[in-house]
Amino acid sequence: MLTFLELADAGVPRAFLRVGGTTVARQQVALALDLGCERIVCIAPGMRPEIIELQHLAEARGAQFHVVAGARALLGLVTSSDELLVLGDGLFASAGLATDLLGQGQAVLVQPIEQGLAAGFERIDLTTASASAMRVPGRLVDGLGELPPDCDAASSLQRLALQSGVRQRSLPGVDGGQQFWSLVRSDAEAQSLEPQWIRQRTSDDRPLYPSRFLALAFVRGLGPSLLHAGSGATHLAIGAAMMAAIAVAAGWLGFFATGLIFCAVGWLCREIAALLARVETGLLQGRHQVLAQVGSYGWMVDAIIIGLVGWGSTTLPLQDLPYRFFPAFMLVALMRIIPGLSQARWTAWLGDRAALALGLAAALGAGVGTIAVHAGAVAAALAGILVPRLTKRLTRP
Repeated sequence: MLTFLELADAGVPRAFLRVGGTTVARQQVALALDLGCERIVCIAPGMRPEIIELQHLAEARGAQFHVVAGARALLGLVTSSDELLVLGDGLFASAGLATDLLGQGQAVLVQPIEQGLAAGFERIDLTTASASAMRVPGRLVDGLGELPPDCDAASSLQRLALQSGVRQRSLPGVDGGQQFWSLVRSDAEAQSLEPQWIRQRTSDDRPLYPSRFLALAFVRGLGPSLLHAGSGATHLAIGAAMMAAIAVAAGWLGFFATGLIFCAVGWLCREIAALLARVETGLLQGRHQVLAQVGSYGWMVDAIIIGLVGWGSTTLPLQDLPYRFFPAFMLVALMRIIPGLSQARWTAWLGDRAALALGLAAALGAGVGTIAVHAGAVAAALAGILVPRLTKRLTRP
């Protein structure tokens, strides 16, 4: 059950304040679906475009979606055999933390009174405050029939749950970095959460390489602005495809080094698009699950790099045209093979096509493209031979 009744400072419902390109309500629907909810009930004064969008997203995941005007309407939607997940109006919480706490079973989530009141949460008693989230038995909804029609459904259900003996579960302290549990009441509070939200959605333990480092810095710095403007992963992916097309056109016109530079820019755009897609994937936008992967684009960039280097290489006497592409092909192929032979973190650098394209562009511009690609292929071959041997020696019991 979600409620979209409280207004923020600007007169906009709290549920529709935007954090990093998404709305509080959208993030709550995503959380409810992740927890396995089969029906989503929203208490709202009426339909509006944002609610219709949420309905489409929920139904695409196989859940039923209902909009009701008040607490009494829950009586016909929730049975005694159901479990009811309740998220407070304006609650914006880390998905992983909320899933862990609410996935453990029925409970009313609480927090220390000092922490809760300062953040705008409701007081429960002298020592505890609400965390605006709970998982309770559906039979408690029957108690709403004895309360005034205009009662606050979430607060009333919380009171009924505590009176009936539903256990309390304490909210652990959030570290202020990767985890957050906030009640968003104004646009200023929503904007203050954006860096944490973006950082959480783009964090993982994969090793950094130059283009990924630049992409992370770009997304964490300008990602919220791009998402607010509607220029998300799709736009960056289109830009990456355009860069690849320009690279091919530049090579066709004989500007091989320039084409490789456009390849590097395209790869960086695709890295940024993949990171933005990871943010948007958490908002239930299924198409972004595809954009979050760079596999097919990587193969295309490899083919373009091989073509540009082959076209731009110096032709040796008696050398047939296909052989001009062989050294570049071997270089790129080995750079794909070696990461599969070792789990060492440095092998991730071999997947950075922006760095490869810029290095080859510099070599072509200096007139040593043929030498550079041959030397690179030989070095990659030696690495392919030595890396497995060193790995076995280091891991031998």
